[in-house]
Order: sequence, then structure tokens, then C-alpha cells
Amino acid sequence: MNLTGKERSAYVQNLFTRIAGKYDLMNRLMTMGQDIRWRDEVIRLAGLGAESSLLDLGAGTGDLARTAQKFCPAGKIVAADFTYEMMRTGRLASDGFGWANADALAVPFADESFSAVVSGYLMRNVIDRDLALREQLRVLMPGGRIVILDTTRPKKNLFSPFIWIHLHIIIPLLGTLLSGHSDAYTYLPDSTEQFLSGEELLAKMDAAGFRKTGFKRFMFGTMAIHWGEK
Repeated sequence: MNLTGKERSAYVQNLFTRIAGKYDLMNRLMTMGQDIRWRDEVIRLAGLGAESSLLDLGAGTGDLARTAQKFCPAGKIVAADFTYEMMRTGRLASDGFGWANADALAVPFADESFSAVVSGYLMRNVIDRDLALREQLRVLMPGGRIVILDTTRPKKNLFSPFIWIHLHIIIPLLGTLLSGHSDAYTYLPDSTEQFLSGEELLAKMDAAGFRKTGFKRFMFGTMAIHWGEK
């Protein structure tokens, strides 16, 4: 899949519209349930205080926003996503936070609105990563923190053949069986291998103006959490 620009953006939005109903289940299966622990780590690294404000950008069905609410029940939390169907699927009557339809390349909030911006599996899907990072920096308060959970291009190692089988055989098979959309679960593994390495994303964060940046890898080097400060 070699789409770029607006064509890629439209494809990604359509893809997540089609798989919204099975998205959370597939995340649990693809990561063997580890994504729950990673989301806890994202919110811990966000450094929330008792009344912090947090934007979950590319929120999907709202998993990170709910995790933030668990850690910071009195905080101002907003879940924002580009795909309406993902939000409609995830939204619960019991949610104690707000929802917003938002493009990560033109975040509809004022400068310095949030003390933390977090995202889960957003950055590999945006068509302009530099602009997405600058937008997140813009809406952060001085001293605020960004935390990014996403796939990362794995380095070659002893586990490489098993990683390839997991990405290109197991995930597409599971995705096809559960959702009926084989192309979606071909795109997701491909986007993992085509995404930036951990070091490359870190360099982009530094170039965007973040400081005190760092990252760590998980799941045989196929996932990473990056962080930084304004």
C-alpha cells in the first residue's frame, strides 16, 4: 500500500471505520494482552497531578483516556479522534471525559491547553509526522509532557523470523477471521515495518522542539513508548 497524502488519510479513516467494532479485541490478541500494561505506563509517564488536563489524541475507542481517568479522576480529560465510528463504538454512558472529532494535523484546541498529550498508535498513521508533533507541542502547557505509544520498526535479531510470522501470517489471519477485512490486517503489519525506528521518531521529537526526550522498546522491539517535555 503506497498511498500518500490525502489518499492515504482517506484510506486510513475508512479502514478504521470498518474495523472499529473489533479494534479493541484485536489489540488484545495482537499484543497478547500486553497493551493494557503499556497504556498504564503511558499515563504514568504523563506525570499527571490531581487536576491535570490531558488530551488523548487519536483516541480511537478511548482506552488511554479511560486509563487516565483511573489515575486522575478529577482531571480534565479529552479523547479526540479523526474517525467518528471509532469514537461511536468506544463511547460509554459512564465516561467521565469529553470526546472531540479532531485531525491530529490541525488540533482544534488553543495553545497551551493541556498539561499532557498522549497517543496510542497514532503517529504511524498520520501523513505528516512533523506537523503532528508540532501541533502536540503547541497545545501543551510549558513543562507539559508528551507520551507516544506506537509500533516501531524492529531491529534484526534472533527473533526476526518469529516476528515476521506474527506480523504477516498470524495477525492477518486473526484479523480476517474476526473482522472479515483482510486488507486492514495486512496494512497494520506493513505500517509497522514501514514506520520510523525508535531513534528516528526520537530525532523528530527533538527537531519539533521537545526536550528531555527518551524511549523504550517492548515486545521484541516491535513496540515503543516515547516521551518528552515542552
